[in-house]
Amino acid sequence: MVCGGFACSRNALCALNVVYVESLLSSAWGMLDNETRSTWEKSLNCCGFFNRTTPKDKGGVEHCSAACRESTSPCITCGVKMMEHADEALKILGGVGLFFSFTEVLGVWLAMRYRNQKDPRANPSAFL
Repeated sequence: MVCGGFACSRNALCALNVVYVESLLSSAWGMLDNETRSTWEKSLNCCGFFNRTTPKDKGGVEHCSAACRESTSPCITCGVKMMEHADEALKILGGVGLFFSFTEVLGVWLAMRYRNQKDPRANPSAFL
C-alpha cells in the first residue's frame, strides 16, 4: 500500500514520542566510550546524561570537563539539550511533511478537475 504524505508524516510524528526518543538517546549514550562522551560534553557545554551514571562512566558527572563546570550556575545535562534539539527537528519534519501532503492533495484535486476536459483546439469529428 502506498503511503500518502499526510499519513506518513502523522504516523512518523506519533511514533517518535518523547519516551521513545529518550530511550533511543539513552541507549546511544550508553554505547559511547568515555572519550567520545567527554568530546560531546565539551562541544555541547553540558555534563552527564539525565544525571544517570553507568558502570562504564568514570564517575559520571563528577568527571565532566565542560566549560559550564567552572561557572557558578549548574550545568544542563546533555540529555536535556539533545531532547530540545530532537524536539525542534521533529517540529521541522512535521511542517515539511504537512507542506508536501497539502501539495499532494492539491495535485489530486487539480487532476480530478481538469482530467476529462476536451482540447478546444482539437477537431471535434476526429475520433468519431
